[in-house]
Amino acid sequence: MTTPTTTVVVPLKPPAAGKSRLASAVGALRPQLALAFALDTVAAARRCPAVTRVVAVCDDEQAAAQLALAGAVVVPDAPAAGLNAALEHGVRYARAVLGAGAVAAMSADLPALRPAELARVLGAASAHPRAFLADTQGVGTTLLSAAAGVPLLPVFGGQSRAAHAASGAVELRLDDVASVRRDVDTGADLQVALALGAGRHTLTTLGLMQATAYTYSPDSRSGQVLLDDGTPLPFDSAAFDAGGLRLLRPGQRVRIETEGAGTDRRITLITLQTF
Repeated sequence: MTTPTTTVVVPLKPPAAGKSRLASAVGALRPQLALAFALDTVAAARRCPAVTRVVAVCDDEQAAAQLALAGAVVVPDAPAAGLNAALEHGVRYARAVLGAGAVAAMSADLPALRPAELARVLGAASAHPRAFLADTQGVGTTLLSAAAGVPLLPVFGGQSRAAHAASGAVELRLDDVASVRRDVDTGADLQVALALGAGRHTLTTLGLMQATAYTYSPDSRSGQVLLDDGTPLPFDSAAFDAGGLRLLRPGQRVRIETEGAGTDRRITLITLQTF
């Protein structure tokens, strides 16, 4: 069994100001998605067996409250001097107040993050005083670690892969950790994250919820699904046909799109979950 050893620090700028490059793809959902990404990142990191705790550096009051509910220790961005200063502040707090040893700064926009993959990254990082993982594009950085007592020295932003390598951090070259490398800045990035398997906050914000097929009638091409909270929700033939399905078996995992709320909520598309 893996012993948790690392405190993960994630920075989140006020969601209203975050993820500007996503606006053309998601429109008014951009602020909600910025927060949803962070909540899914924190939730996945909290489930990672190598992670002791998650510290979120955030100045937005509402976002901070939700991050705390997701299990993060939230500290305000006292320096207010940009991303790297916020990370240094979070690390100082983690070590001075929470007694943290090894730390890892991680992007807050990893909505498909998988705890087991993060554990592999942190396990590999523990062999070095400082180590980093490049993003999918090979230009930026999604994670930078520092052993106990070692300064983090973050240089996130722009060509940070080259900057972290120049600072003496060891680049981790690992296979099968795509979810830790897949940060989301554009609509194309989001599609890749969805294919990897985004977390429930991101899916819910997009109206792409996960459920389990409960009943299905091949004659009417309609039936009922159970949401993950146990709530039953019916679907009609139009929603079934919209997903391009030919058959559905009870017990299959599905992805649904919905519109409306409360008793007016209806499924507009149902398709098989492929991730």
